[in-house]
Amino acid sequence: MSKFKKKKKGLPALSTASLPDIVFMLLFFFMVTTKMRETSLLVDTPRLPSATEVKKLENKSLVSTIYVGKAKDSKYGGGYESIQLNDKIATADDVPAFILKAREEIAEKEHPFMTTSLKADKESSVGTLADIREKLRDVNALKLSLSTHKGDAIKK
Repeated sequence: MSKFKKKKKGLPALSTASLPDIVFMLLFFFMVTTKMRETSLLVDTPRLPSATEVKKLENKSLVSTIYVGKAKDSKYGGGYESIQLNDKIATADDVPAFILKAREEIAEKEHPFMTTSLKADKESSVGTLADIREKLRDVNALKLSLSTHKGDAIKK
């Protein structure tokens, strides 16, 4: 017998030195591309109205969104039509304060470019929407965008 055994020559082990680089590259990719939801929805807006002429909003940082629909939770009047501003249920009278607060957060030169997006359920009351529009007019927030989904042309 010999003192030294001969090693069998085979495939070398797979190098895992670059594995942390790949993991961190994937982590950074998903961190950059993931969009976090800013507000949790307290109202249902499952059925948006459809429109044939649809245009995407350009600068979303200058957009204030107002949600109108039936409240999800019973403590917010579940099943009844509600208005949501940020993360709270509000009334049409709270809309001017919401817009003025949004104006304070941006530079004064960008005030004319501010847009108010109204995301309302298809079966929302026209009276509620008219009240919101009136309150927006009171604070000179005249750029209004209605959220819709692209639909077919209406046939007569």
